[in-house]
Formats: sequence, C-alpha cells, structure tokens
Amino acid sequence: MVISRALWLCVSGLLLVACDSGGEPEELTLVESLMRDPVALQRGEALFQGTCAGLCHALEPKQSDSAYLFDCEWIHGDSDEEIFAVISTGIPDTRMVGFGDNFPEGDGDKWKLIAYLRANQQPCD
Repeated sequence: MVISRALWLCVSGLLLVACDSGGEPEELTLVESLMRDPVALQRGEALFQGTCAGLCHALEPKQSDSAYLFDCEWIHGDSDEEIFAVISTGIPDTRMVGFGDNFPEGDGDKWKLIAYLRANQQPCD
C-alpha cells in the first residue's frame, strides 16, 4: 500500500500526540486517525458528494439499487480494507465501478472517503 507523505506525516503526528498523553499509547487504525482530522473528513465529504452521491449513493436512506452507505449493513464486506477494495475495483455485475487510482490523492483519498463514511455511520446495535 502506498501512503502519501502528507498522510504519513498526519498519522505519525497523531500517534505522537497519543503517545505523549501520559497514559498508554492509543493504537489507532489509519481510518480512526483520519476520523479525528477535520480536514481529512472535509476531503472525504467532498469526495462523497462529488463522486459517490453524484453518481449513485444517496445521503438519506431510500429505495434504490445502490446501497445506502451510512448504515451498518455492508453487503460486500464491512472492514475498512474490504471497503477500500470495493472502491478500488468495483463490484462485478453492478453499477459500482472501480475507481482505481482516479482520485487526485490516490489511496489517501480513498481512506479519507472511508473515514467520512465511518464518521457519519449510524450507530450499530
């Protein structure tokens, strides 16, 4: 996996802050780190609005052949890595195309998009 230098610096800085908090270091996933970064979440929202919502996915639940992405029901895998794979390669025989490396910031944008989805996901029971 290739992580942009800016994203790596952001994640490294967050980990240093967690380590300097006086307690045990809090181990965060990349997505959890991005969920704490308002700039990353804004970027994720812009990507969702301009790509996902612009093509298929709604901001509110509704009857559609496209999944509602803010609930707890992930049809094609629910881990961050599985969602990353779906964004990258798509889902055969559906309208979900793979975006490959077409986002301006490549993989970093995909992770920010996932962080935005996770940050706005409805609570799971």
